[in-house]
Amino acid sequence: MTMLSTAVATGVPDAGLVLGAVTAAPLAAVRVDFDATVVYAALLFVTLMLVLNRILFAPLLKVFEARERRTSGARAEARRFQEEAGELLLRVEREVERIQRVATAERDRIRSETAKLEATILAEARAAADRIVDEGRAKTAYELAALRRDLEVRTPQLASEIATRALGREVH
Repeated sequence: MTMLSTAVATGVPDAGLVLGAVTAAPLAAVRVDFDATVVYAALLFVTLMLVLNRILFAPLLKVFEARERRTSGARAEARRFQEEAGELLLRVEREVERIQRVATAERDRIRSETAKLEATILAEARAAADRIVDEGRAKTAYELAALRRDLEVRTPQLASEIATRALGREVH
């Protein structure tokens, strides 16, 4: 401050003096006392760092590392399980395709056998139906022939009965 007042008293301001006074004034206002409390604070800080490092920070870092190991181990195991699941899925899909091919072949074979069996059964049924129809025709023809013979034998008697009823008297 004294430099500034001498410069003002002479009437000629010195720029270097004015700037030096202005910059020195704020620094001169800050006063730091280094006494025993600074040393106590530093010792307390270092002591707390050592104690907290041993009690809190080191175990916490171990927990973080263990968690990271478990997590990365679990991720690796999950990847391995995923790969195994993918391989199993491929095997299952291949097996399903194989089973579908076998089932299709079996279905076609059974359909073929069924068609053959159906043709055999239909042929047997036609043969049986033809036999029944033939037997029926033969029986009908036999009965028709028997009726004709009986009618030929009874024709004179029936003619005489019809004439008797129609005329109302007996005709011989």
